[in-house]
Amino acid sequence: MSINSALLAGVSGLTANSAALAAISQNIANVNTVGYKRSAAEFQTVINSQVQGAGYSAGGVLSSARHYTSQAGQLQRTTSNTDLGIAGQGFFVVTEKAENVQVTDARLFTRAGAFRVDNLGYLKNTAGLYLQGWPVDADGNIASDPSDLNRLRTINVGSVGGTAEPTTRVQLNANIKSSQAISSEASDATATPPGANAYSPTTNSMAMWDPETGAGVKPDFELTIPVSDSKGGQRTIALSFLKSTVPNQWYAEIRAIPASDVTTGAGLANGQLKTGLVAFTQDGRLDVDAMEALGAAALFPDPSAATLNFAASDATAPAAGAVKWATGLGIDDQVLAFDLTAAAGGLTQYDSASVVQAVLTNGTAFGNLSEVKIDDTGFVTAIFDNGVTRRIAQIALATFPSPDALLESTGNAFRVSQGSGTYNLKAAGTGGAGTIGSSQLEASTVDLSAEFTGLITTQRAYSASSKIITTADEMLAELISIKR
Repeated sequence: MSINSALLAGVSGLTANSAALAAISQNIANVNTVGYKRSAAEFQTVINSQVQGAGYSAGGVLSSARHYTSQAGQLQRTTSNTDLGIAGQGFFVVTEKAENVQVTDARLFTRAGAFRVDNLGYLKNTAGLYLQGWPVDADGNIASDPSDLNRLRTINVGSVGGTAEPTTRVQLNANIKSSQAISSEASDATATPPGANAYSPTTNSMAMWDPETGAGVKPDFELTIPVSDSKGGQRTIALSFLKSTVPNQWYAEIRAIPASDVTTGAGLANGQLKTGLVAFTQDGRLDVDAMEALGAAALFPDPSAATLNFAASDATAPAAGAVKWATGLGIDDQVLAFDLTAAAGGLTQYDSASVVQAVLTNGTAFGNLSEVKIDDTGFVTAIFDNGVTRRIAQIALATFPSPDALLESTGNAFRVSQGSGTYNLKAAGTGGAGTIGSSQLEASTVDLSAEFTGLITTQRAYSASSKIITTADEMLAELISIKR
């Protein structure tokens, strides 16, 4: 009977509009939820098969929920470095537990990037989900795979301890006075036979100089170089010069202060690291050709490759002319490269006061973690108070062929469904995954004006459906009253 089908159509209208009201209510309730994706109820007609001549049978309406998961919300600035927003189609990969994540444990996907460091150092968002990424190994490499979730690890910034960087490069900008008077020790060294007080790098050296006793040879000029070892300990190296009787040549010694910091092989004593001659051109620059011609007698036969090599503390006794760090220090081997011919200065010999303009070294003392920064490619970088930076991990982003078909999960997250297709893991900034904005959060995609308008139309549609039922009821009552 057509009146009965009208009743059923009215009931279907009530049901469909109730579902629409539920979707609107969910949206309004989450207007301030970070990364929330709005939903909407979509209606479709239901048509019954009609029998010719039997009247019209109303089918009614059905509603289905549509999730606008792919719709991006606006990124809003925050004050926390660990607040993350995605400008693109990617999703953060998260897990419900931080440690001992097994293959069978669920991986969820979310755009809610309000992450904080928990008491164990893991990055966790407000829903209690832990951020996943590819760890950086000791060599700074990342083993990523676009389809292997097992390569991901929960990102932990609390496990990063202090760090230090050993010195590997020294740049000297210094001048040695060309009119420096020649000392008696230098004169005695070139006499035949050598004088009683002659300078000798082995028996009467600058490294032996003691101002209180007068032992050794006083340098005409000396500069000190601060050096950081492999543990961030501070060591001091001195470079001493004594003018030779040969024009534009100087005796030079490099030594450790104190001498007990090193163990030296034969030919070196009192903390000496290297001895030899330094030659200058007539216009005051370092004479590379002359030093190459001096060969083994030069401080560095090849000034362009001037290096000092320190063996580790646990190395065997050094050979002749070799050096190792003292056993008690327990530090690693180290190579110091000297830049003596820098274009901006270098080592010079002009007729002005002997002076050090600059001693530039790399390497740092021990430093503690001061902050964590995340760049737009997803690299999580630890910054230490000694200026050293170290990459910890790279955040992985997941993309889907059909993100709107993802299944909703508690905590403003999503799960893979058959309709969404499988995930693809990508680094930020590649393959449409989007870039990551640090100190930004994605706002909810809910538009209150649209939701309140929908609320009004849904209410009216619900009332109209109820009118169908009351009208059909009145018609049936009229039909029943015919019998009277």
